[in-house]
Amino acid sequence: MAQQGWQACLVPSSDPHLSEYLPERWQTRQWLSGFTGSSGTLIVADTLATLFTDSRYWEQAEAELAGSGIALFKLEGAAVPAYTNWLKALNVAVPKPQLALDGSVMGLAQTQALRDALAVEGWTLATAQDPVDAIWPDRPAPPLTPVFEHTLPHAATSRADKLAALRQALRDKNATHHWIATLDDLAWVLNLRGADVDYNPVFVGHALITLDSATLFVADGKVPTDIQARLALDGVQCQPYDQAMPALRALPQDARLLIDPKRVTWGLREAVPEGVKVTEAINPTTLAKSRKTDAEAAFIREAMERDGAAMCAFYAWLESALGHEHVSELTIDERLSAERARQPGFVSLSFPTIAGFNANGALPHYRATPSSFAVLSTPQGLSAEGLLLIDSGAQYLGGTTDITRVWAIGTPTPAQQRDFTLVLKGTLALSRARFPQGTLAPMLDAIARAPLWSEGIDFGHGTGHGVGYFLNVHEGPQSISKAVPDPNMAMQPGMVTSIEPGLYRARHWGIRLENLVLNVPVAPAVPDAEPGSPEHGDYLAFETLSLCPIDTRCIDLSLLRADEIDWLNGYHAAVLRRLRPLVSGQALAWLEQRTLPI
Repeated sequence: MAQQGWQACLVPSSDPHLSEYLPERWQTRQWLSGFTGSSGTLIVADTLATLFTDSRYWEQAEAELAGSGIALFKLEGAAVPAYTNWLKALNVAVPKPQLALDGSVMGLAQTQALRDALAVEGWTLATAQDPVDAIWPDRPAPPLTPVFEHTLPHAATSRADKLAALRQALRDKNATHHWIATLDDLAWVLNLRGADVDYNPVFVGHALITLDSATLFVADGKVPTDIQARLALDGVQCQPYDQAMPALRALPQDARLLIDPKRVTWGLREAVPEGVKVTEAINPTTLAKSRKTDAEAAFIREAMERDGAAMCAFYAWLESALGHEHVSELTIDERLSAERARQPGFVSLSFPTIAGFNANGALPHYRATPSSFAVLSTPQGLSAEGLLLIDSGAQYLGGTTDITRVWAIGTPTPAQQRDFTLVLKGTLALSRARFPQGTLAPMLDAIARAPLWSEGIDFGHGTGHGVGYFLNVHEGPQSISKAVPDPNMAMQPGMVTSIEPGLYRARHWGIRLENLVLNVPVAPAVPDAEPGSPEHGDYLAFETLSLCPIDTRCIDLSLLRADEIDWLNGYHAAVLRRLRPLVSGQALAWLEQRTLPI
């Protein structure tokens, strides 16, 4: 920084593809700070440094930053104002101070907002190419794991059909060229998958799509020759990964380029030649892949059944092991992962398993480590009582799962039952909602929060995120949260979204109940309404996809209405009916016991 004349340097949690989970090569913020959370930004100045992160990671960050000299800034709103206020408080003597950042890993929209905010405070952006590379010894190389095809029957829509639909979308936007940098969009449109990023079956690459050609930029050796040949039959040519930026810089002057400002980096935008007309709009693939086809929905239901069977086997073991075997948060992770791995079509976990007992459950993104974990049971007897939160999921060839349950270890207290039931009421309220097609997803957020709000309680994370099809467990564009809505967040048939309200008592317990749901068309609220009246139109409802009992021992029945009890009993009857053929013995006995009506 001193050599370059920079007054501060911003290091995001990002890579050239704006991924959520990063290949080791781009885990720069973690390497510099020691903070291992998946979301956070580090800003380093001459004499101080600060990590900015949201409420999901505050306790984790405080522990991991202890003794580092790095302060923690607890984000409670938009990040950009927090950054600019922090920089303003530095009171640097330079007339036009510079904030350095790596434009190749900073999102275009984010950088534009930051640049404009900094200008008001007299700061300027200095975009550098990987400013940390020179000081990072033994930096990991980019991943080189092979690419594989997502094939029939699970890839029910062909690559050729997806490319044809994308090209039609380009014509509709009056575009001739389209750049894809986000790895899930790339994997989806080409029906390819990989293992370059933990938990997400994607691979590092870029694509340039035109009206009559397609180029995949990927490291040499990653695409087997037989797959290259099949790609060529669909008009897709492979080029080295390092030729992506030169290809972008070589776009013809008459090109009309479509890029998504939320899904390309500042560096990519800067590489577009002057004179090329640029249209900024959401990737057509992002919208298309969020709307699962009927065939994909059928495979997702099958994956949920397999996932539910694995959880039955695991939870049956857990309850039998308590007081007789050593059970810790670590063994829970190991045993549950092993049960899922036995299921047909299993590929990997979809995110790191969160198994948090009592106070650890109050950390929304907690993960046990060999040096820090809670013990629930020893062979000599049960060591503790309380609430166990398990948030877990898997990648199957036919779908991606994500589910959270909370279980009583011992007898739950009235206070725990009250908290559990308030969260359950939020999950049920949103699960049962009907709403007009096209409703902006953030508008639904309050439905799940209302039972908690009525008691003066809230939670810091979103209520629901989109989920991919054997792809990223967090997928846009829909987001049931306090996010500022934009038109691309409209709820459409076929979208898969989580519903996961929570309640967290710091240093005591955490409760989150999560199911995945599918948007399905339903009759309007008033079927015989006249066209044009407020009641007339196309409506959606949620089909609950996740299949696992909810612990009724944790419920305060006095807080549930009759219709809520009916819904829960109906859900448990469906769970029993669909999972019974897939389990036996101890797992079947557990399933039957935990789905008894209340």
